[in-house]
Amino acid sequence: MPAAAMALALATIVLMATAGSAFAAADHRAAGSDDGATELRLARKFAPVVRLVTQARPCGPGEPYRPTDVDAILGNPDVALRGPWDGDNLITIAPTGADLARATAQDYLDFPGNPLKPGCGYEQWANAVSADTRPTLYAHIVVQSDRPDRMALQYWFYYPFNDYNNKHESDWEMIQLVFATSDPQEALDQVPLQVGFSQHEGAEVAAWDDPKLTHVDGTHPVVYPAAGSHAAYYESALYLGRSAQQGFGCDNTLGPSTELRPVVKLIPSDPAQARAAYPWTAYLGHWGQHEQAFYDGPTGPAAKPDKWVTPVSWQQEQGRGTSYAVPAGGLFGTATTDFFCTGVSDGSTVVRILADNPGLVAVVLLVVAAVLIWLLSRTTWRPTAPLRLARRRAWGQIIGAARRMYHHRALLFLGIGAPIIVMGLVTAGLQALIVTGPDVAGVGRGGEAGGFRVTLAAALTYLLMGAAVVLAQAATVQAAATIDGGGTIGATEAYRMVLRRPGSLLGAFVLASALVGVLSLSVFLLPVAFVVTTLFILFVPVAVLERRSAVGVLRRSASLVRHRFWKVASLMVASVVVAAAVGPLLGTLLLLTTPAPFAVVNVISGVTFALLMPFIALTLTYAHFDAAVHAHLGGPTRRAPKVLLPEEAPLGELGASGP
Repeated sequence: MPAAAMALALATIVLMATAGSAFAAADHRAAGSDDGATELRLARKFAPVVRLVTQARPCGPGEPYRPTDVDAILGNPDVALRGPWDGDNLITIAPTGADLARATAQDYLDFPGNPLKPGCGYEQWANAVSADTRPTLYAHIVVQSDRPDRMALQYWFYYPFNDYNNKHESDWEMIQLVFATSDPQEALDQVPLQVGFSQHEGAEVAAWDDPKLTHVDGTHPVVYPAAGSHAAYYESALYLGRSAQQGFGCDNTLGPSTELRPVVKLIPSDPAQARAAYPWTAYLGHWGQHEQAFYDGPTGPAAKPDKWVTPVSWQQEQGRGTSYAVPAGGLFGTATTDFFCTGVSDGSTVVRILADNPGLVAVVLLVVAAVLIWLLSRTTWRPTAPLRLARRRAWGQIIGAARRMYHHRALLFLGIGAPIIVMGLVTAGLQALIVTGPDVAGVGRGGEAGGFRVTLAAALTYLLMGAAVVLAQAATVQAAATIDGGGTIGATEAYRMVLRRPGSLLGAFVLASALVGVLSLSVFLLPVAFVVTTLFILFVPVAVLERRSAVGVLRRSASLVRHRFWKVASLMVASVVVAAAVGPLLGTLLLLTTPAPFAVVNVISGVTFALLMPFIALTLTYAHFDAAVHAHLGGPTRRAPKVLLPEEAPLGELGASGP
């Protein structure tokens, strides 16, 4: 026998022996139960109500997979059972439960499709094969041999596909209720002592009367499976994890939900009866296609003896009292948690693409890097004298001048950015009140009402935080102009001067936001929305330095940008990247390298964002004056001088009053 084959055989024998000894260590025959009738009554009495994130359209956002009857895939001609060897590894087509019971721990099921490029194929296939079945849960009652005073009532969920960061075929999840008895008959007259919801490699526990646990009709716990990962949660929220126990990434149970009451099928507590009724319960192999690392198909209940055989000990060891939910579902703009969710998701997508086609991706990345280096080499970076404002500057000189101005007067600009922090705290409180507060005028917190609350909170946050950011940018422009004129100014005075006539400033902000928002509703109009955003991006310095109406401010900004479009657009994109990424990157670094609480990390990220905003405003101020000097001088476009002239145009001549 070849060495590799011998090793596989020995590994299989050891794993099966381990599982067998684990079964022997537990008493699966609950005391006082003559047959399965009492167990089935108990399982039905406490069967969970499942609330899945609603999928409004096929292949769209939401949860497309239902807890599925395993019989839907057994005997299916689309499914293959394969072995671990290279070459022709097919064992059988349309494997039955009996085939799985005879399989080894290295064998695996193979569905039609590629989990590294799932597309919508798995969803369509799962819908087809389960069309004639109802959503199903598998109940399993266990009395752990060394805990005869406790009984675990488990509910196992099977899903055909895991659409989380670690995409893979098949997914098994579980929740369990622990009773202070070993007798199912006695448990019928009790309430559970504790509940455990499995989440990735860990679990979150709660007492039966814990406020976070919702009951329907007094006995049916409500479970919220996360869209994609199917990790079980107690509430509708956005959850973050940074470990194997919590999952690495974000689990989302937010939004309108679809309520299911699955059929309960009882797996007998006696192992022999269980294998007779459901032969697949003896299967130790993988329930999905074999892939690299965490894309591998998962093992099933029988291959998890810590949960299947010693559930009370598992819950004590792996259970934790809370999961971190982002307040108001992560609507805090550039918070680290939002950046973390997107970054992990996008990063997982990149890793998945690399795993499937590493050569092509490497070429694309090299081309992008080469283009970026070439573009940066095309600009002039020095000199970077921040005064006078009214000068033509190259792209690199604008960035350098903004950096030097901020550095030389750091206390002034830090003071200007500070009110954004205060507004962030205010909006955070308002969001929490709106999203999680008491019912108002019949508007509840779940389902579609919850979605309405989230939308309302997001809109309010945008308006309040947007106004705070615009005012901070305006105060920065005012401070820079005063310094350029030889005066002195503090943060309070800068805000006071801006607030003397805020109408055109805030009016332009509202008009521009409304127009860009409408254009952004259609994916086909997104390029138009980008162009309009770029044309209006200089509205803050125009509103501060020139006396114009709200409409006049937007017209003037568009006029200045028109002949400097790509230069201003690239500066805008760079500014957005800096504002949106620096704070969250810092927060994510802390998140991954320290035990700092998520709330503290988010605060650090938010403070960084606020204090960077004056730098962004300075960048746009220099871009405004560059465009204004160009418009004032007229003539053909010329490159910015490598030696800055004393002043190319008087400051007062660059902004004529207009309508």
